[in-house]
Amino acid sequence: MRKIIGITGGIGTGKSTVSAYLKEQGYPVIDADQIARKVTEKGSVTLAELARNFGTGILDRDGGLDRRRMAELAFSSPENKARLEAIVTARVIAETAERIRELRQEDGPTAFLDAPILYETGADVLVDEVWLITADESVRIRRAAERDGCGEAEIRRRIRNQMSEEEKFCRADYVIDNSDGLEQLYTRIRALIKKHD
Repeated sequence: MRKIIGITGGIGTGKSTVSAYLKEQGYPVIDADQIARKVTEKGSVTLAELARNFGTGILDRDGGLDRRRMAELAFSSPENKARLEAIVTARVIAETAERIRELRQEDGPTAFLDAPILYETGADVLVDEVWLITADESVRIRRAAERDGCGEAEIRRRIRNQMSEEEKFCRADYVIDNSDGLEQLYTRIRALIKKHD
């Protein structure tokens, strides 16, 4: 039976970079963000429910989800974040659990679940172990600003609205520091993979 490893980390830690590298190495990766995009696509029941709860201002000109606006609203308060998760999370977890079930029925290399809010949603129960990707806060802020075009205050607010790094550290099986650049990151990933193959 295939082993499933969860990969998680806060904004700007480089979790997606880790997942991309694992895919390049031939490992199956389930992307919870991709599943969330699928369940909130234009015309979906989930998107209609989000619009009822947060207003039509979360929709773009074509009637799809304006993800940046949705993120701004969700991270503006713990209540909004909880409301968003209540609407989207159950659907994402159900789809994720089904994909994991299918992978476990196959023989093959270790598979990975890339989930930014793995612990917050309780999805860590679906995996055998967890790798936490982390980085210095200044590095995280710079990366997120470059990627999303957000200001420092907005990024810091998002970080504060996520589970603390300290709690994730305590719960993770392995911690991968991604403060130093790609070569060091890839070296750390290869060392961990070697333990599992």
